[in-house]
Amino acid sequence: MRRALGAAAALLLPIALFAGPAAAAPHEKSPSAATPVAAHTVPRPGTVLTQGPDDVCNDTISRPLLHLGSSGPAVAQLQCYLNNAIDAGIDEDGSFGRVTQSTVMDFQQCADITVDGRVGAQTWSFLTLWANSPDAPFSC
Repeated sequence: MRRALGAAAALLLPIALFAGPAAAAPHEKSPSAATPVAAHTVPRPGTVLTQGPDDVCNDTISRPLLHLGSSGPAVAQLQCYLNNAIDAGIDEDGSFGRVTQSTVMDFQQCADITVDGRVGAQTWSFLTLWANSPDAPFSC
């Protein structure tokens, strides 16, 4: 009995995979027909660029967790990204002080991501995208 069910599943699985969305019931919505998400008032970067020679800031490729009191090339990279992404006008001195923390929080609010003043994976990701966008800087 198990072999018969296994054989039937092996025959039907490829058919289901190739059938695609057209095989869905007529009353079901396809993912592309979903209700659109409300548009943000801030224009979003349209072109995705990768880290590398086209990056606007080249202090480091390191993306550590940064917070108040951090220092070094990663903080200088962060400050450069903030200046390019939202025209922050902060010093790129490599020191994560109150001004940098406040600017990070402004950026996080503008990007509609978690606002905590710390720079982790989510903030790095958005900053890299925004700073390297041909449409930068963005106004919030």
